[in-house]
Amino acid sequence: MPIRRGSPSPEGWRLIRRALREQRAGIAVGVAAGIVWAIAKASVPLLVQEAIDNGITPKDTAVLWRWTAAIFVSGVVAALFTGVRRYSAFRESRLVEAKLRDAVFAHTQRLHFAYHDHQQTGELMSRANTDLFQIQNFVVLIPLTISNFITVVFVTGVLLFIDPVLTVLALGSLPLLNYLGKRFSTKLHPSVMAIQRESAELATVVEETVSGVRVVKGFGSQAAQSQRLTKEANDIYDVSMEAARVRARYLPAMDLLPTVGFIFVLGYGGYQVLNGGLLLGEMVAFTAYIGLLIWPLRMLGMIIAQSQRAAASAQRVHEVLSTDSEITSPRAPTPLPRKGTAKLGAVSFDDVVFRYRGGVDAAVLDHLDLRVEPGESVALVGATGSGKSTVARLLPRFYDVESGRVRLDGLDVRQLDLLQLRRAIGIVFEDTFLFSATIADNIAFADPLAKDDAIERAARLSGAHDFIVDLPDGYATEIGERGFSLSGGQRQRIAIARAILADPRVLILDDATSSVDPTKEHEIRDALTEVMHNRTTIVIAHRPATIALADRVVLLGEGKVLVEGTHDELLQTSASYRAVLAAAEAYDAERARHEDEDEHELEGTFT
Repeated sequence: MPIRRGSPSPEGWRLIRRALREQRAGIAVGVAAGIVWAIAKASVPLLVQEAIDNGITPKDTAVLWRWTAAIFVSGVVAALFTGVRRYSAFRESRLVEAKLRDAVFAHTQRLHFAYHDHQQTGELMSRANTDLFQIQNFVVLIPLTISNFITVVFVTGVLLFIDPVLTVLALGSLPLLNYLGKRFSTKLHPSVMAIQRESAELATVVEETVSGVRVVKGFGSQAAQSQRLTKEANDIYDVSMEAARVRARYLPAMDLLPTVGFIFVLGYGGYQVLNGGLLLGEMVAFTAYIGLLIWPLRMLGMIIAQSQRAAASAQRVHEVLSTDSEITSPRAPTPLPRKGTAKLGAVSFDDVVFRYRGGVDAAVLDHLDLRVEPGESVALVGATGSGKSTVARLLPRFYDVESGRVRLDGLDVRQLDLLQLRRAIGIVFEDTFLFSATIADNIAFADPLAKDDAIERAARLSGAHDFIVDLPDGYATEIGERGFSLSGGQRQRIAIARAILADPRVLILDDATSSVDPTKEHEIRDALTEVMHNRTTIVIAHRPATIALADRVVLLGEGKVLVEGTHDELLQTSASYRAVLAAAEAYDAERARHEDEDEHELEGTFT
């Protein structure tokens, strides 16, 4: 939704109001404490006036001590309720921040894959951190602002009672101050939005550079990434300086106007005291009250600026929370057949048409018909872009088909509960992702309550157990970010163990051996042979040795099934199949050559 330049976003303000309603009880406590603080703080000048006019001027020591004690009590009350007010303000603001962060995180996980395909990670991180921090900073000011407002109202009433003319002189600048505050708010909002946007882009560069540091270093691209960062940092500098120029134009005047009123009070009030029109105690109290007003009035600019930042941030958070997931469970999902009732794991693609959003006009899958029987293993083979990985993404409903049906055990996957569907399918991706946790935690990712013997069984089936027990802490070994402390083959075997532990009725191996050194591939293949036994398995592969593990091979091309049969049959009968395998072997050889060159280059760099 477009944002009107120069005005706060209504969606942002609505999000803030909803968050405040949820914390209204705690905020009310902070406001009540603020009211007591304001009354206690504002009573001190009146007590000082009484001490001067009824104690010091007539030289009555007893009266002076009574009013001094009253001042002390007021000071203690103000101090105590300052603590209560601030604690309540910070507690509720942090709760608002925590609840919104939980909501953003949970909603982001629910959003469909297509959303994440086009959304930058750094952008989402910025909205879940920087933007929520800005909202928290605004919420914490609410009890403080209300107590300051009450102070202003109370003090204004007292000032009018003491001397209306002097009050007008002291507060005559308020209408101009309010006008400047409104102008300041209007001018500042676009710059605040630009700062938030540029900060998100900077976060994206940092996130990509840190996550891809091995690629950056491997290609010697540190200078290029530094230039990207410098550009984004300069963009933030430019928009921040524009915001600074707005503040420099308006804040000095907003800061000066209360001081001008104070000068008028000294001039006219001093004249009144000298001529007997005003008691000295009243003049001292009046001056003290003006001092009490200066800080709340000075805070006006800060509160307005923070409210603009909060509204801009809330708008960006709202944009995430208001995005509906396009892939959701049906209202009344059909349950999958329970294990033990029949042989499970039948998969079928019936006249499926699919194209990626924002991609080329041609469909990736064009009226695809494919069936995999329960317990059967099928290898999908084809040139790049033939739709192999798309098949793997449509079965667990990462995306929905344009037309046709994808079925699991006879049921359209769109009729199934998403969680049940995805737990019935285990996927081992080409790009293995492991978490910064122990090996045991990574294997038990789908079932955190899994027992140690179940974890070890999955590791043995995947061929991972032997190298795991040789590690310093065995299954308790922390593997670091993305598991890069392990070899490619070791990461793949842990990923396979993770899929095994989930005990899926369908296992999808999406090029699970492509990143493994061909000389070590046999270790993965041995594990796969064990895992695939009597389990419906879809193998996406290009290496002949891995393809040969499958009962049946399906060659995809132009989004359709071109030919199918066993690996040996297709080698003899299909020229297209032989061409695809030859191209894959040439690609592997070329990649190996480049990896050797990169390794020699890095060795030369280190020596």
